[in-house]
Amino acid sequence: MTIQISKPVCVIVGVGPGNGTAFARKFSSAGYQVALIARHSEMIKALAAELDGGRAYPCDITDAAAIESTFAAIRNDMGEVDVLIYNPGSGIWASIEEISQEDFEKSWRINALGAFLTSKQVIPAMKQNKRGSIIFIGATASKRGGAKTAAFAPAKAAQKSLAESMARHLWPSNVHVAIVIIDAVVDLPATRKMMPDKPKDFFIQPNEIAETVFGLTQQKPSAWSFEIELRPSGETW
Repeated sequence: MTIQISKPVCVIVGVGPGNGTAFARKFSSAGYQVALIARHSEMIKALAAELDGGRAYPCDITDAAAIESTFAAIRNDMGEVDVLIYNPGSGIWASIEEISQEDFEKSWRINALGAFLTSKQVIPAMKQNKRGSIIFIGATASKRGGAKTAAFAPAKAAQKSLAESMARHLWPSNVHVAIVIIDAVVDLPATRKMMPDKPKDFFIQPNEIAETVFGLTQQKPSAWSFEIELRPSGETW
């Protein structure tokens, strides 16, 4: 009798053409089943079709009921989640005088509330199994508020504080919580078009971010990282 061993499951929340796609391809190539979550279905369905063990789950990550039903479907289709990567990073670039209450709340709901809701879906099984990784993709805005980040910076700061609270609570249960702070412009056709005069070393490469994120999930508990900052060699900091 052949015993079939199921592949580990990686859920990527907030899949777009940059980091999310790179995460999906990296974990799929490493032998994971990959669940792709994004609000719009077309892109993630096309990406899932390219991946061995990929599935698309359209979902509004600020809707608690939608999150609950989506993760129930993932557990039914793939099994319990081994790795959760929280990647949404929606930004509203405006000053305090320019943003509305709706802008401020929307940024918080995407960057902080969604992180809270999705984490709650995977923590019980990770604690029971005494293994798992929850990785937040953060931003430098979590450490300082710029004139035009009156909505984005507070939301990212809330996300970072949530991650730290979770790490202190969950590490003793052998659940690795970490945050990757991106201090750079991600190399995408859209960002290249907006900044045509910038050299290659100004941009950060999604595939190389994915290598770091994957490495975090492979660390041994005696030497876990909580916070890692990533920036290209050409970045001023």
